[in-house]
Amino acid sequence: MNWIKHGLGLSLVGTVGIVGMAAIARAEQPLGVVYPDDGHETTASRIFLIGTAAPGGEVTVNGQPIERSPAGHFAPSFPLELGENVFTLRRGSEAVVIRVVRVAAGAAAPVGASFAEGSLWPGVDVARRPGETVCFGAIAPPNATVSVSLAGQTIPLAPQPSAVDLPPNSAVLTDLNQPAVMEAAQRYQGCLPLSQPILTYGNAISTGAVLPNPAQTVALGQPDYQLQLRGETLRQTAPGSVSLLPLLNPPVVQVVAASGTARTGPSTDYSRLTPLPQGTRDVVTGREGGWLRLGYGAWIRESETQAVPNAAPPQTLIRGVRSRSAGEWTEIVFPLQAPVPVSLHQGDRTIALTLHHTIAQTDTIFVPRDRLIQRFDWQQISPTQVQYTVLLNSRHQWGYKLRYEGTSLVLSLRNPPVLSSSRRQPLTELRIFLDPGHGGPDDLGARGPTGYPEKDVALIVSKLLRDRLQARGATVIMSRTEDIDLGPNERAAMIVEQEPHLALSIHYNALPDDGDAINTAGIGTFWYQNQAQDLAEFLHDYLVETRDRPSYGVFWNNLALTRPAVAPSVLLELGFMINPFEFEWIVDPQEQERLADALADGIEAWLRQTTRE
Repeated sequence: MNWIKHGLGLSLVGTVGIVGMAAIARAEQPLGVVYPDDGHETTASRIFLIGTAAPGGEVTVNGQPIERSPAGHFAPSFPLELGENVFTLRRGSEAVVIRVVRVAAGAAAPVGASFAEGSLWPGVDVARRPGETVCFGAIAPPNATVSVSLAGQTIPLAPQPSAVDLPPNSAVLTDLNQPAVMEAAQRYQGCLPLSQPILTYGNAISTGAVLPNPAQTVALGQPDYQLQLRGETLRQTAPGSVSLLPLLNPPVVQVVAASGTARTGPSTDYSRLTPLPQGTRDVVTGREGGWLRLGYGAWIRESETQAVPNAAPPQTLIRGVRSRSAGEWTEIVFPLQAPVPVSLHQGDRTIALTLHHTIAQTDTIFVPRDRLIQRFDWQQISPTQVQYTVLLNSRHQWGYKLRYEGTSLVLSLRNPPVLSSSRRQPLTELRIFLDPGHGGPDDLGARGPTGYPEKDVALIVSKLLRDRLQARGATVIMSRTEDIDLGPNERAAMIVEQEPHLALSIHYNALPDDGDAINTAGIGTFWYQNQAQDLAEFLHDYLVETRDRPSYGVFWNNLALTRPAVAPSVLLELGFMINPFEFEWIVDPQEQERLADALADGIEAWLRQTTRE
C-alpha cells in the first residue's frame, strides 16, 4: 500500500540488485527520519516516525529512548495534540527535529454567527425530477435559527441529532473505523418536494406569467441561507444552483466509454457497481456537478456518456436466449430491443445477471449443460427487472465479460483452464500476469527505514517468481520489467487486454498515520471480484504457513488491480516496509528466493486444487 510517498530523501532510492541487498538491511548512515516530512500535516491522533541510525548507542525522541531493530531501524508511535507537535531525535551528537501539525478532521466548527465552510447544500449545480424531495442542509453553531429560501419560498431548517462523521475506508486497516460525533457544530436540515407549484414555477402563478415549457429544464436558482444567532443575522448563498429536469421527454444518454463506471453516488467517494457496457442507454433522473443519475439508480460521470436526442426512455422485451462457444469462453446471448443497464452478482457456483427496464416474454432457452454450466434459470424479480441465474458445475469461477453487440447483450464466461500432464511443466497451458507494484521516479511506493523503496523489492521478487513460473511451463506477462512509471488503471487495462488465467500484483505494505508501525507485520491479501476470494485466501494461508510469517489478514478491497473481472485478480502485500524488524526480512536476498519459491508452489497447488473440481 502506498501510504508513505514522500520523505527527507535519504539515500538508496534507486534500483538495487541482490548483491547490494545485505547492505540495505543494515543502517550504515547517520541518524535520519524517512517519514514524516518536517511540517507534515495530518488529522490522525498519533504518528509514527520511520527512520534509522547506525547500530549501537541510544536513540531518543524528546528524551525518551526508543526501540530499534538489530540493524538500527526504528518506528515508534507518539500521540498528537491539535496544532504543532515537535519531535527531537538524538543519537550522541546527532539530532533531527521533526514538526508534525495535527488539524481537525472534517469541516471546521463555525465561530459565531457563521456557517461551516462547505456545508451549504448544494455545493455544485444539481438537477432533480419534478416531484422529487430534496433536503437542504447546513452546519452552524448550536441554538441558531436557520432557514433557506428558493424560488420565492422559505423553508425552516430544524436542528438534527448529533452530527456524526465517518472515518475513511482506510481506517479498517488500523481497526479505527468507529463513527465520531462532531461536538462543536450542529447540523440543520429541511426537506421539501420540488413539485410544489410555487417552488416549481417560481412566481409564475402569482404574477400570471406564462408557465415554463414542461419539456424544458426549469432553473430555480441558488438557495439563499439565513442564520440568526444572539441578535446577529447572516445571509449566505449556496455555491450551487437547483434546477428541475423536464417533466416531459426526460433526457436519455448512452455510455460511450469502453466500460462505464457506475457508482452509488455522485463522486468517486461512492462505491462502484457493475460497469455498464459501451452502448448502454438510460434516462437521466438527476444531475450533480459532472455526474448523472440514471433511471435504474446508479450514477455515472457525464463525460462517459453522450446525449441521445429525441430518444424515449429505454425499455425492452426479452424472449429466447441461447449460448455459443468462443474459444476459451462460453458466450450467452440475450437478444434485446434496447441496450439497457445491467447488474451482475457472483455467488457460490452462480452468476446472477439482472436486466433493468426489461420484461420477459421468454418461452425458449438453449444453454446446454457442459463442463462449465449445469443449469440456466430466470425470473421476473420486479415489474421492470429480469434476473438470469447461471448455475456452474464448479464453485470456482475464472472470469467474465459483458458487452453489447448492437442491442444484444453478450455475457462471456471463462472456461476452466486445463493443467498439463507434464510433471516438470504442469503450467504449460497457463498465462499468468505479474504486476510489480509502483515504479518510476515519482512512484516509490512505501519506503523502509533507510529510504529503500517498495518499487525495487517488488520488481526483484516479481522477476524471481516469473523465472520459477516459466520453469513450470507458464507464459508470464509482466506489467513492467524495468523502473518505469505505470498508473494503476494502465496496469488493470493490461489485464483486461491480455486476458490471463490469473493476475497477481506484488506489493509491500505501509499504514495510515494512525497505524502502529512497529507492532504491525505480516502477509496481507486483497481481492474484489468473488472469483478471486479463494485464490487470495489460499495464497495468504500458504505463505503464512510455509514461510512462518505473521498474518495481517485477507481483505475485500476496491483496488484498481483487484477489479478486473476477466480473471481472478489478487493484490499481495508481502510484508511491511515500515516495520523495522520485518524490513530486514524483506530485503534479505535468501528470504526473497524462498518467498518466490513459496509463491510459485502456492500458485501451482491452488491451480491443481481448483482445476480438479
